[in-house]
Amino acid sequence: MKDTIQRFFLEIAYEGTAYHGWQVQNNAISVQQRLNDGLRILLRTPIETTGAGRTDTGVHAKQLYVHMDVLESSIKDPGHFIHALNALLPADIAIKRMIATNPQAHARFDATERSYEYHIHFSKDPFLVNRSWQLRDIPNVDRMNAAAEFLLGKQDFSCFSKSNTQVFTNICTVSHAQWEKTEAGYIFHITADRFLRNMVRAIVGTLLEIGLKDKSPEYIQDVIRSKDRAKAGTSVPAHALYLTRVVYPYINDTH
Repeated sequence: MKDTIQRFFLEIAYEGTAYHGWQVQNNAISVQQRLNDGLRILLRTPIETTGAGRTDTGVHAKQLYVHMDVLESSIKDPGHFIHALNALLPADIAIKRMIATNPQAHARFDATERSYEYHIHFSKDPFLVNRSWQLRDIPNVDRMNAAAEFLLGKQDFSCFSKSNTQVFTNICTVSHAQWEKTEAGYIFHITADRFLRNMVRAIVGTLLEIGLKDKSPEYIQDVIRSKDRAKAGTSVPAHALYLTRVVYPYINDTH
């Protein structure tokens, strides 16, 4: 009987400190390279993976999906396969689950929603190094949350995007944007159908300008209308950013 090709989704998580982002780089180590290397060793053939999106150097992912095509006969026991692959991967990359999908399923293009978190704290804490950004001054969280409401809806977010990116449109639909108080500081939560390069870090930088300086929440409307990256705030450090959730219409979210 002829062996068939099966497409699988892998749900992965990683601590991104040691990597130059998700995507394979010519002269630096990435999460995708480590994953592809592990799959090549385990399956004894080169495997190409496609991720739900790229994350920048130092950014973490609590949940990211990738797809791959392999011979159906090579995955006899998904649980054993996950265990074996995890054993080949470094401690800061983990495979959470494996899902068989149809051949047309696409980890990047089929995602309907993505969520991020940005963590800030105010007191020196060795356990938050590379995981949260320490600020000296405490911003006004009420003012930042009032400003975050202006992010909601379908808008052109060119002002928060890196220039010269190869995308067809800078229009995104944001469904949730809110700061949460924590014991150590604040976490910014944001969910949208898609994100532009550097978008979340630029949004956080702009909101912090409103929270730390004498700017009204409505200021962010002027920034958005300008479509000018120079009008928005400084891009905050990558090490405090987490991709937390990616949603697909055909995958049950267990989180």
